[in-house]
Amino acid sequence: MRTIQFLASLWLLLHLAACVLGGAVPVQPVDDDDEEAMHPHLQANPRTSERSSNAENTQDYWLSASKEHILEKLNFVRNTKRAKNIILFLGDGMGLATLAAARSYLGGEEKKLYFEKFPFTGLSKTYCVDKIVPDSASTSTSYLCGVKANYGTIGVSANVKRGDCQAMADKSNHVFSVGKWAMDAGKAAGLVTTTRVTHASPSGVYAHTADREWENNAVLEEACGDLAKDLDDIAVQLIHGEVGSKLKVMLGGGRRNFMDLEFYKNGRRTDGRNLVEEFEAMSDRNVYVKNRKKLLKVDPATTDRLLGLFAKSHLHYHEEQLADPENTEPTLEEMTQKAIEVLQTEENGYFLFVEGGKIDISHHDTMARIALDETAELSKAVKLARKMTSEEDTLIVVTSDHSHTFSLGGYQPRGSDIFGKAESSGTDDKPYLALSYANGKSFETYYDVMAHQRVDPTSLLADNADVAQLFPATAPLESETHGGEDVGVFASGPWAHIFTGVYEQNAIPHMLAFAACVGDGQTACD
Repeated sequence: MRTIQFLASLWLLLHLAACVLGGAVPVQPVDDDDEEAMHPHLQANPRTSERSSNAENTQDYWLSASKEHILEKLNFVRNTKRAKNIILFLGDGMGLATLAAARSYLGGEEKKLYFEKFPFTGLSKTYCVDKIVPDSASTSTSYLCGVKANYGTIGVSANVKRGDCQAMADKSNHVFSVGKWAMDAGKAAGLVTTTRVTHASPSGVYAHTADREWENNAVLEEACGDLAKDLDDIAVQLIHGEVGSKLKVMLGGGRRNFMDLEFYKNGRRTDGRNLVEEFEAMSDRNVYVKNRKKLLKVDPATTDRLLGLFAKSHLHYHEEQLADPENTEPTLEEMTQKAIEVLQTEENGYFLFVEGGKIDISHHDTMARIALDETAELSKAVKLARKMTSEEDTLIVVTSDHSHTFSLGGYQPRGSDIFGKAESSGTDDKPYLALSYANGKSFETYYDVMAHQRVDPTSLLADNADVAQLFPATAPLESETHGGEDVGVFASGPWAHIFTGVYEQNAIPHMLAFAACVGDGQTACD
C-alpha cells in the first residue's frame, strides 16, 4: 500500500513540475456527478417566458393535457375491417432527430407533423443482413418485399451479394413486393417519388437487381459483361418486367435512364431504345407526361396506366421549385393526389407507395434546412392522402428506411431559431450550432485544418438564410452517412393497431398484407 501511495505522490510531483517547466495545463479529471457541466444553468429566454405565460408554467396545463391524451387513447377504436386500399409513405432518411427538428421548423417544439397525429405508432429495426447501418436498396427489399437482404441489392434475397450478376440471374433468388401481392389479388398498384423512379426505394416495388446502380443498360453491361445479355436493367424492368409492366401509376424523375442519346440529349442508354415510346405503344390508354401542367390535366377516367418522368434525374428540392419561376415539376403532394385519383378508379382497391426521397439526399449533403422542408412536404402529402380516403377502408402507414447521423442538441431556448447557435459555447469559447452531423462534406467548412481549430459557425451564417446552407460535420467525408438507430412507424386505418411495438423492418409488408388480405402469408381473412 505504501509503495502505491509513494508512486502516486511521485507521479503528482512530476506532473506538477512538468506543468511549471513546460507551461502545460494539467488536465482535470471528469467528475461523473458534475451535473452543472452536463446540464448547465442557462439564461431564461424572453420568448420562452412569453410562451409559458400562456399557461405552460402552470401544473394545470400539463395535467389537463395528459388527461386529454389518455382520453384520446381510450377513444381509439380498433378497426378490424379488411383494408381495401394500402398507402405506404416513406420519408427516406427521416430519422427521429429529423422529426423533432421538423416540428421546430413548422413553428414550435410542441407542433406535430400530420402523421404524428396517427393513433398507432411503432419502431422499426433497420439493419440489413450484412451491415449494421443499411442503405436504401436493402431496406426497400425489407419494407416492401418482407425479407432482409444485403447492402446495395434490391428485390433479391441475401443469397445475392452486391454486384453478383450470376446470382441475380437465378430467379429463385428473386423476392416480390407487397405491390405484386396486391396485384395478384386483383388490386392495382403504383408508385410516386421525388427521386428517379429507378432509384433504390421505388425500385423495391418492382425490380430484382444485384446492384442499385444498374438503372440503365450501360452500367449493367459495364459491370456484368457477357452475362448482361440475360439480365434487365432497372428501367427495363419498370416498363417490361413481371411487376413493372402491370403498375398503374409511376411518377417521379429519371428520364435519362429510359432513353438513348438518339432520343434525349441527357439519355444514358446505349442500346438505341426509347422505353417511353415502348410504354406508349403498349396501349392507347397508356399516358405519359413530363411536366406539372400535363400531369394536372390527366383524366383518370380515360387513363389505364400513367407514367410521369418530370426530370432527367431526381426532381428538384421543393425550395428550388418555389424559387424557379419557370418550374415545370409537380410537388410530392400534387403527384400523390393524381396517383390516388387514378387508382381510385379501380373497384378492387390498390396499393400505393409514396416516397419523399430528397430528405435523404439533402442530409447526405448536410443541408439540414432543405431536409426539414422536404419532411414538411411529406407531411402535406400524407395529410392530403388521408383527406382523400376513408379511415374505414384505407390503411395509411408512414415510416422511414433508415436515419442519418443528424443531431439536435445544445439546450437552446424554446422558440429559438432551430438553425441558429446553441445558447452555450464550446470549451474553445466559440459558439456551436444546434444542428449538426457526425460526418459529412462540411467538415472543412467549420474546421480550420491549418490552424487546428473550429471556425466560429455564426460567421458563416448569412443575414438572409441560405436554404442550401451546410451544417457542421465532425468527421470529413464526401457524403454524410446513414444512421443505424430504429425509425418511427405511424399508422391509421384498418388494422393500424398491429403496427405498435418494436419489430424488424421486414415485418411491415407482411402487416400491410395481413390488413388487406393479400399475399400468401397470414391474413386477417384467415
